[in-house]
This record gives sequence, C-alpha cells and structure tokens, in this order.
Amino acid sequence: MDMPTVAIVGRPNVGKSTLFNRLVGKKLALVDDRPGVTRDRREGDVRFGGLHFRVIDTAGLEESDAATLMGRMRMQTEAAILAADVVLFVIDARAGVLPADQPFAELVRRAGCPVILIANKAEGGTGLSGAYEAFTLGLGDPIPFSAEHGEGLGELHEALKGVLPKPDPEDDEEDEDAPGGRSLKVAIVGRPNAGKSTLINRMLGEDRLLVGPEAGITRDSISLDWEWRGRKIKLHDTAGMRRRARIDDKLEKLAVSDGLRAVRFAEVVVVLLDATIPFEKQDLTIIDLVESEGRAVVIGLNKWDLVADQPGLLKQLREDCTRLLPQVRGVAVVPLSGLAGEGLDKLMQAVVQAAEVWDKRISTSRINDWLSEATSRNPPPAVSGRRIKIRYATQVKSRPPHFALFGNQLNALPKSYTRYLVNGLREAFELPGTPIRLSLRTSQNPFDKG
Repeated sequence: MDMPTVAIVGRPNVGKSTLFNRLVGKKLALVDDRPGVTRDRREGDVRFGGLHFRVIDTAGLEESDAATLMGRMRMQTEAAILAADVVLFVIDARAGVLPADQPFAELVRRAGCPVILIANKAEGGTGLSGAYEAFTLGLGDPIPFSAEHGEGLGELHEALKGVLPKPDPEDDEEDEDAPGGRSLKVAIVGRPNAGKSTLINRMLGEDRLLVGPEAGITRDSISLDWEWRGRKIKLHDTAGMRRRARIDDKLEKLAVSDGLRAVRFAEVVVVLLDATIPFEKQDLTIIDLVESEGRAVVIGLNKWDLVADQPGLLKQLREDCTRLLPQVRGVAVVPLSGLAGEGLDKLMQAVVQAAEVWDKRISTSRINDWLSEATSRNPPPAVSGRRIKIRYATQVKSRPPHFALFGNQLNALPKSYTRYLVNGLREAFELPGTPIRLSLRTSQNPFDKG
C-alpha cells in the first residue's frame, strides 16, 4: 500500500514548518520569524505512535496573481492539497481567525479530503480564546496546539488515527539492504540561479519545484524520491550557495547551512555550473567544499544549449577542470540543459558511476603490487641522509576511498610525493573524480633503521 500523505497548509507564519519539524523529529525545514520562508513543498516520512505517513510542508497561502512568485507558490500549495489524503489546516491562535483564513478554508473544504484544524501557538490564555474562535471556519473542532512546545500532540494523534487509511500489516518497511531497495542519495548544488530546480523538475517530469528568473527562489533543501532505470534515487535540491562574506541576511545563512547538511547527507553531489559563465570562483569553492566533505562529485554544465554552437568548448572546459580542480582529477563533466531536457541520461549515468567509484574496495595485495612499482619508479626522497621507506599500504575505508601507508619518517614525506601517490592510486585503480584520503603511519620502533 502506498504511504498516505498529510499536507500542512495555512497562511504565512502560522507555524507550519515548526509543526513539520515536530512531526518528522528533525529540523528539516527552515524556521524563521518572518512570513514566506517556505517556498517549495517539502516532504518527510513520519512515524507517529504507530502511524506511518508522508507529511508535506507547504508555502503560506496568499491571494496573488498566478504570474508572480507568490502566485506560483500558491499553485504549489494547491497541488499539495489535491494530492493529500488528509489536510492539517493551521491558524495562529494568538492572532485569531483573520479574513484571509476564510477563502483558504473554503479551498480546503472543496478538496473533499478530511481536514484537521490546528490552532497553533495556543499556549496561554490569549491563545486559547483564539483557538475557540477557529470554530467559525466550519472545519470542525480545532485542536489547541503548540508546535514549538509539543503541546496537543496526543489530540493530533487521535485525530489522525481516525482519518488516515489503515496500514496493511503485510506492508513491511522498505528493506534498505535488499537489491534495489536502498535509495542513492544525490544532492544538486551550485550558485544561485544555476538552474537546479529547473533540472529537477525536468528529471521528475513535473513542475515539482518553484522556478523563475528571480535568483534564490529555493531556500530549503528539498528531498524528493525518484526512480531512474529502476534505481531508487533520493534527490536533494538546495538553496544557491554564495560566499559567506556576501551573506548578511539571517535567512540566507540558514539556507546555506541547509545546503551544507544536504551535501553531508548525500553520497553523490552534482555541482551545477552555468555553462555561459563556468568555473567562477564560487563554483570552485563549492566543489572544494564537496571534496573536503568526502562526497563523490559530478559536474553538470547546465544551459549548454546556449553555448553548444562554440566548437571545441567542451574540450576546453574539461581541460580547465583538470587544471583548476586537481583534487578531483578525472571528474565527469556533463553538458546538459535542464530547460530543454537534454543530457539528463548521461548525467545520471555519471552519477551512478561516481557512486560505484566512491564505494570501491581494492585488495591489499593489489595495492602493494602497485606500491612496489610506484616507489621503484620514483623512490621517496632522503631526509638527513636517511631514505624515507614506505613498507606497506592498505585500504582502510571506502566512501570515499581511504588508504593508509606504513613506514619510517613518513611525517617528512613532501606534499609533492603524496600527490604523486594519490594520482598513481587514482590512475592505477580507476578512481576518477572521487576524493582520495591518504593517512601516513610512521613506525614507532626505535631500532628500525630502515
């Protein structure tokens, strides 16, 4: 049985995202004390006292022209209402019922699905009187609630239990270790207005995320389930990442940190560049961040349709990539157009391949055969008349590949030589584009004279 869906709707700044965070048990949604923080629908899985459902946090409902950003946000929220099995209609109990609540209460009623009315911020006497006022909306008995403090959860559980479809006992939770069961976690990151949301909409085949000419529309890191060639994918669209020195807005700082969390959660990170202005300083900073977090990297050259008529450009950009990003040498650089839907299959092929490289394990015997040949061809230098000796190497971890070298005086090994070894490992064992970690472990034996 498909998981039932619960949509949280209401005017801006009534506490929808705080309620969402309370239900999913994590701070997944951005929360700020100004209206309009949430712009896209955001989804999360909830296990709540034996109930299992998917919850959708929506943008605040406001009357707006459909052509405006606010109008497009409202259309996203209306789509969520139509797709929901249950709607949680949230009002601010301290403000009471406002004229703007009425038309949206009518919209929810017309959707024809069960509605649970939540009078949020009902702590204290003022809040309780506002909660009682909510009867006038004609949506049934309101639940006095405090998303901030977790008050009213018992009443909400009882209400949900009465309207959610009954779970099928045979319907077991997805086995993450079963073949095809575990989703590959992919984050899409880049500078503002690189076309991240447009790309994801094209992948999903629907206008699932807000897009427009305004830079920085996406503020939350949005998680979406998708399937590509039978492979389960969990996609994360993130807010555009800018240099911190240029961010003085509290909400933008929250959004950037949300993007960082998405990178840490992901296995493969697609860094989307604008092909008309690629490899800007901020692009290089973002790729460097992804590499430092140890995630597999794929570079997508978006808006390629605008520059595809320039002969030799792709070859030049791949050469630029090798020169500018030696730490991810061999990274896949894929031309694509999210708007036109071109190159998406090649992008996903590169993503899956990058995940396989990131997860690769190499036997110790193969590593040491390579090490013997590499040190014979180019021996480590001598320090104070005594040659540095690398005796042994092994892979200690994958995700990303992490190797340990054992020997004497390894703390004196020059960076140029460790670069030589990393590049050799990358080439010998086909590890393009992935971060490689190298630990140096010097022998502690005082009688070891090498």
